[in-house]
Amino acid sequence: MKLFKKLLIIILILVVVASSIILIIGFSYYANTLKEKPLVSRIEEVTNKENYTSFENLPKTYVNAVIAVEDHRYYNHGAIDPIGIARAFYTNIRDGEFDEGGSTITQQVAKNVVFNQDKTLVRKLGEIFAAYDLEKNYSKDEIFALYVNSSYFGDGYYCIYDAAKGYYKKDPKDLNLAEASMLAGVPNAPSVYSPTVNPDLAKKRQKHVLNKMLEYGYISQEEFESVE
Repeated sequence: MKLFKKLLIIILILVVVASSIILIIGFSYYANTLKEKPLVSRIEEVTNKENYTSFENLPKTYVNAVIAVEDHRYYNHGAIDPIGIARAFYTNIRDGEFDEGGSTITQQVAKNVVFNQDKTLVRKLGEIFAAYDLEKNYSKDEIFALYVNSSYFGDGYYCIYDAAKGYYKKDPKDLNLAEASMLAGVPNAPSVYSPTVNPDLAKKRQKHVLNKMLEYGYISQEEFESVE
């Protein structure tokens, strides 16, 4: 029994030490990245674009579509969402697919605005610190707008304004349910879900978005069935 307690203490110490090292590495990476350009400057590069679309000019249908498929607890959690991570892990294992991601919209803004797209553990750690910084300095609506204005939508469209104009010849505020649900699904994998490159896969992704909207009460069964 004494040996077991000693082993348990050693394991706990190792976990604490390892966690501390990981946190230090992540924070150092984030801090070094900001030395190149402060966070506020990176944000201003997005918000000062001529084609920037403010949150107030985004249709509610599109906002709901994005939240439903990307981060349905967005307005109820902080920078990270432990419940969302656990749910995504369980869903992916259950379905044998990896359609669900654990990153919050805020984390995705951190990835888009602060870091590059490299899928490394160090970048992921830095992304968490950046997400906390964003949540501390910007409102949820502002962060959401940063997300749709810094995401890639395929076909050379790097924000929701360009995507709406490019795909549908419309301003974002005029998107209908079919168009909003289509565009909400593209940033997950732009080269795969672009409506012009892979229309069948884009339609499948759109249906997934609509299913999520129906599941979380953003649309009715009638509205769901109205999108062909």
